Amino acid sequence: MAAARPGRFSEEQFRAVCRKLDQPPTAACGPPWPLTLGSMSVNIYRVYDERSGLYEYEIFGDIADCPPKLCVDFFMDLNFRKQWDNSIKALYERTYDGEKLIYMELKSHFGFSGRDYIYACECQEMDVDGRKIWVVLAQNVSVPQCPEKPGIVRVNSYKQRLAVESDGKTGSKFYMYYFLNPSGSTPSWLINWFAQSAVPAFLKEIQKALCNYSKRT
Repeated sequence: MAAARPGRFSEEQFRAVCRKLDQPPTAACGPPWPLTLGSMSVNIYRVYDERSGLYEYEIFGDIADCPPKLCVDFFMDLNFRKQWDNSIKALYERTYDGEKLIYMELKSHFGFSGRDYIYACECQEMDVDGRKIWVVLAQNVSVPQCPEKPGIVRVNSYKQRLAVESDGKTGSKFYMYYFLNPSGSTPSWLINWFAQSAVPAFLKEIQKALCNYSKRT
């Protein structure tokens, strides 16, 4: 049983993501979109969200020769993220009302205006029936002390979930959920069209950056 932990997310939210590692995608996800990216092999699924007109993404994958703790350290390392992710204009952690939150501003590109958002991000190492699973939960929050900037669209709907465990050898298997509504006046069909190439391209960048990160340790 994991130790009690203060934070924005509940114990059950962490455990629900752990369970996703063993749950096959539902029929609503449709057929997988398989990709092999160097040492990473993934199946991408998507589910249509009626309220936003956008897709939620679920990704199941394996990463050879990369242990779970290294994967999570990579995911949580903001300084390294700024080195490899060229879409980021600003990224830093700041405390608001006693809570550590992350501010991210994305550059404008491909006709999309610059975006920014503030989100909570927590990591927990779980013991689930003897299995060691690392879980990261991230979600946007509203912070009155950080108002919107002129010319920058504030993202008000972002959610990401990650669960990683050993593959029984020297690598990892993982589950990731991702949803982001970029807000603004961009039509949903254009966002969905852009995501078809952006999601696999971003996974390729992650795989390359993760390889470089492992060489630093």
